[in-house]
Amino acid sequence: MGFKRFDPEDLVISNDAVTSTAWSNNTPTLTSFFTSPIQLVSSNAEYYYNVFQTSSTDSTAAVQFSVAYCDIEGSGSRFYNSLVTGSSPTKTNYGQYRTLILGDENAGFVFGNQSSSYFYAINVERTRYKESLLPGTMTLYVSGSGGRQVLTDDSELGGAVTFTDAGRRYNLVSGSSGNVFTGVNTNGWTSNSGSYGWFLPDVGLILLSGEALDGSFASAQGIGLNTTRSFDSSSFNQGKIINGLNAAGGAGFGFTLNSKETLSSDFIFVRARNSEFNYSENPSFISGSTGEVLFDSFIENPKTYITTVGLYNDNSELLAVAKLSRPLQKDFTKELLVRVKLDF
Repeated sequence: MGFKRFDPEDLVISNDAVTSTAWSNNTPTLTSFFTSPIQLVSSNAEYYYNVFQTSSTDSTAAVQFSVAYCDIEGSGSRFYNSLVTGSSPTKTNYGQYRTLILGDENAGFVFGNQSSSYFYAINVERTRYKESLLPGTMTLYVSGSGGRQVLTDDSELGGAVTFTDAGRRYNLVSGSSGNVFTGVNTNGWTSNSGSYGWFLPDVGLILLSGEALDGSFASAQGIGLNTTRSFDSSSFNQGKIINGLNAAGGAGFGFTLNSKETLSSDFIFVRARNSEFNYSENPSFISGSTGEVLFDSFIENPKTYITTVGLYNDNSELLAVAKLSRPLQKDFTKELLVRVKLDF
């Protein structure tokens, strides 16, 4: 066994981006959206709906994302206590996302330049992506009583990225797969120059402005979603988003989204120069009792066969082992270069 310390140029770090579809079974686009009848009658329904790619009773059913309605005033759901006005699941939702994204309980959501007191949150199931969602790949069709909108993020516009407590943030605008439609206000919602919402790829989150979606298509570029903002009443507004997705899906328009993972690789170049690793301590090479070379030909013209590369730290502790596919002959006339790749 021989040892050799690596030189700095023997170590190289490489990063590669790997993309894949976000939905189950490598489906690029969802056009059908299912909920669970059991969940709809549970107390969780006041907070959010889980959405499946097929019937929840199907053996292949898996949660793709959840939809929650969030209202700063607590409308759209029953109060926890009738004596405490406004304290409800929808207000709790609003506060949770405000803490997650803005990090300030006194801050408010401003989409584009339009303040929003209520919005919808599409939270992509964590198992649907590895590292983050991939900006520039989202196409989201939503239909309402007043029309249909197709939304994407504005990451391809080349502007400076905005960061929040939840990572990167992009505006939602009219467009498809990162391509903004010609003539569209790049802040999104045309009526008041407000955005349709935010795309936060690092936490798998999409926020949809309630004010923008509730607007009429003709005057405000909305879809007439008709959010119900009654107090101390279970409106289950999140179901309206799911209905809007299914209405668009029934017309052949769906929800497309990809995920991204960065794989870091360490490349280690193991070099055996012509004068190195030509002798072995193997009993077939050297006598175990006398330490003499067994064959005279091994003295001036030795031949060894390299089968394994071991990586050690400074404490001589074995950290990794690389096995060669076949033994490689080594002598004074040959040099050997083995590239070891470590992915993490």
